Amino acid sequence: MRELTGKPVADAINENLKPVITDLKSKGIVPTLAVVRVGAREDDLAYERGLLKKFASMECDVKVVELPEDCTQEELDNTVKTLDNDLTIHGILMFRPLPKHLTDKNIVATISAGKDVDSMGMANMANIFAGNGEGYAPCTAQAVIEMIKFYGIETKGKKVTVVGRSLVIGKPVALMLIKENATVTVCHTRTADLKAECQAADIIVAAAGVAKMIKSEYVRPGQVVLDVGMNVDEEGKLCGDVDFANCCEIVDAITPVPRGVGSVTTSVLLRNTVTNAARLIE
Repeated sequence: MRELTGKPVADAINENLKPVITDLKSKGIVPTLAVVRVGAREDDLAYERGLLKKFASMECDVKVVELPEDCTQEELDNTVKTLDNDLTIHGILMFRPLPKHLTDKNIVATISAGKDVDSMGMANMANIFAGNGEGYAPCTAQAVIEMIKFYGIETKGKKVTVVGRSLVIGKPVALMLIKENATVTVCHTRTADLKAECQAADIIVAAAGVAKMIKSEYVRPGQVVLDVGMNVDEEGKLCGDVDFANCCEIVDAITPVPRGVGSVTTSVLLRNTVTNAARLIE
């Protein structure tokens, strides 16, 4: 079994960004990401801590805007609108899912495409659907592609089962894998025979958001498993959508959680923020 860790992938992305960041700082521009968080979910906080550490290590900034869990729709919309109009902010990330009384409908319709560094808005989602290479893909979906390319995993003509159908990862990563010439099946928690769909795949992308749902009987030798899940298990520890301890003994290659796709996601988000900041001097 080969463990596909995210650190070398993230390091490669970061190394390419260093001269760009240095150039921006010489012109008085510090790439800055605004993080909008409603409430304090543990998985959001874990990702936030990783972001703060990553951006600080690359001499970039993160501005965290925390709203109470009972905030109003108007407060949320106005917060994002203010950040969108702030010239010192180069990217906006809003943690989702939101509390049930809130919606991102107004935000996805109005956020500037350039600042939409995690592809919440309709403009960037349309670019993914068109496969035109413009705009930004959701960072986690892009991180999956970065992992595949870095480790030389062949996708052309391969069968990929994506478990998950969210706009954050499942749907966009499926479209992106189609662009990479894979044959993609999209499944979810209500798929009739999920075990069979997973066993038939050459590559599994687990992104349903259910802790350890992919068990050892779902996988077989020869497969590559990319676990995008970020969950908290019964012991309060972070875990993925894959039962890593048992599946790792069967498949050819697998990403761990943590230390896997998530660590690449933060570097992709950093790259998108830096890219948008660089547009100010073009």
